[in-house]
Amino acid sequence: MVFVIRIRGVNEVPPKPRKILELFRLLQINTGVFLRVNGSTQKMLEVISPYVTYGYPSVSTIRHLLYKRGYVRVNKQRIPLSSNEIVSDSLKQYNLLCIEDLVHELYTVGDHFKEVNLFLWPFKLNPPSGGFRNVKTHFNEGGDLGNRECCINNLVSKMI
Repeated sequence: MVFVIRIRGVNEVPPKPRKILELFRLLQINTGVFLRVNGSTQKMLEVISPYVTYGYPSVSTIRHLLYKRGYVRVNKQRIPLSSNEIVSDSLKQYNLLCIEDLVHELYTVGDHFKEVNLFLWPFKLNPPSGGFRNVKTHFNEGGDLGNRECCINNLVSKMI
């Protein structure tokens, strides 16, 4: 499982990466989503890597995201994730009753990962405090793009 954050805008984006960003629900700068990693999503991440950064979040990062920036989709409306009743009313058929169940399901990529991920609205984050280093070069070269593995936790903590 990876957490993907869009860090570049919409100008001069070719059609194929634009469509993949739409499929991943990354429509604005500084939005983030959780993705299950398999062969097809890995190839799609390679196509959109000039526009996003991604990595493997820890349990505490997932918990902070859900508690501080969590919004859910209920009847096609964006509702803040403020209580366990919202989760239990919408996801009780999957035996998910509280926010901690969502954290566990996301971190372990459980059987109902897809339902939980679609239940969550894409996370709208602030620009990182201190700003990005360079949004046009790869993370390995001193920039911000591409796979940053465990360093995504530091970036997310700056953006919450």
